[in-house]
Amino acid sequence: MAAVSAPSTYSAITLTVNGEQYSLPVDHRTTLLDALREHLDLTGTKKGCDQGQCGACTVLLDGRRAVSCLQLAVAAEGRSVTTIEGVADGDQLHPVQQAFLDLDGYQCGYCTPGQICSAIAVIEEHAAGWPSAATTDVRPETGPPPLTPDEIRERMSGNLCRCGAYVSIVQAVAEAAQATQTQTQGLGQRQADEAKEAAA
Repeated sequence: MAAVSAPSTYSAITLTVNGEQYSLPVDHRTTLLDALREHLDLTGTKKGCDQGQCGACTVLLDGRRAVSCLQLAVAAEGRSVTTIEGVADGDQLHPVQQAFLDLDGYQCGYCTPGQICSAIAVIEEHAAGWPSAATTDVRPETGPPPLTPDEIRERMSGNLCRCGAYVSIVQAVAEAAQATQTQTQGLGQRQADEAKEAAA
C-alpha cells in the first residue's frame, strides 16, 4: 500500500506591503505581524500582547486598520498592507506623524507605530461620516460629527499606551485631522483652478 503524503503546511504567497511586492513561503499559521517582522524585517510594527487587545501591531489593510497579530499572512495576499514604514511620502512625514512629533504624542514610543496607523484610519473614517459609540447624532444627513476629544478617545480606544500619553495623543489626532482637512481643501481648490484654466 502506497504511503499517503501529508499535505504541506506551507504556501508561497505574495504580499503587497508599502507598495512593494514580496514573495515568501510561509506556514499557514504565520500571522501577518510575524511575516512583516520575521520575514520582511519591517520591525516598525510592534508585537505587544499578541492577542489583539493592545493595538501595538495595527497596520492598514486596504486602508482599514487591522491588528496584524490576529490576521493570517496567507489571508493578506492580494490586499494592500501599509505599515508605519510606508505612511510617509519620502522625507515628508504624514500629517499624523508630524503631529505626534510636534505634540509629544509618545513617550517610550513602543505603541506609537500602531497609534499612528490607527489615527490615520480614524481620520479617514471620521471624514467619511462613520459614527462611533460616542456619536450622539448618527443620522447620515447630519454628516461627520465634530471630532471632539470624546470622539477621538472612543475611536482610538483599541490602542493602549502603557506610558499614559493619552492627552498628547488626542491633541495630535485632532491637529492631524485639521491639517489633513486643510490639505484636502487645498488640493480640491488646486484641481478646480486647473480645471478652469483647462476650460479657458
